[in-house]
Amino acid sequence: MTVHVLILCTHNSARSVLGEGMLNHLAARLGRDVRAHSAGSAPSGRINPFAIEALANAGVDTRAVRSKSWDEFSREGAPPLSVVITVCDSAAAEPCPVFVGGAGGQPVKVHWGYPDPSNAEGGDDGKRRAFELTRQAIGYRMLQLLALPLETMDSAALQAALAAIGRS
Repeated sequence: MTVHVLILCTHNSARSVLGEGMLNHLAARLGRDVRAHSAGSAPSGRINPFAIEALANAGVDTRAVRSKSWDEFSREGAPPLSVVITVCDSAAAEPCPVFVGGAGGQPVKVHWGYPDPSNAEGGDDGKRRAFELTRQAIGYRMLQLLALPLETMDSAALQAALAAIGRS
């Protein structure tokens, strides 16, 4: 059974997109039945070009990436979510819609904060560096997530493991 992970950030244009891209890429490479999605509370409608560049440079397919609202994941027919990860502080502080997990339960929620790479100084080169460093940091945590026995963990164990990854 596919494990669905939703990665949230307010505008769904940078950090959440990096998370979605890296998790899907790494899960495919490792043969894990994990599917990442990303969304935002106030989606910008466009993906930051530096996010696309950082993912493409890492060999991640970005053709299907789009900025979307978290409302898509609280509607009937949405994938049953096992995990919801917020990656920006503003999204973590917002009241989330009710997301449905497998068997009608609630998904495990965790916050893994990253500074916004689009605010990096140093012009385009500084932004490129910041996006690449953010992609690497997110990728490292996604590898840790994929090392977990997701299909067999109960909610409490999964919550504890994901919180520990967030502190690493």
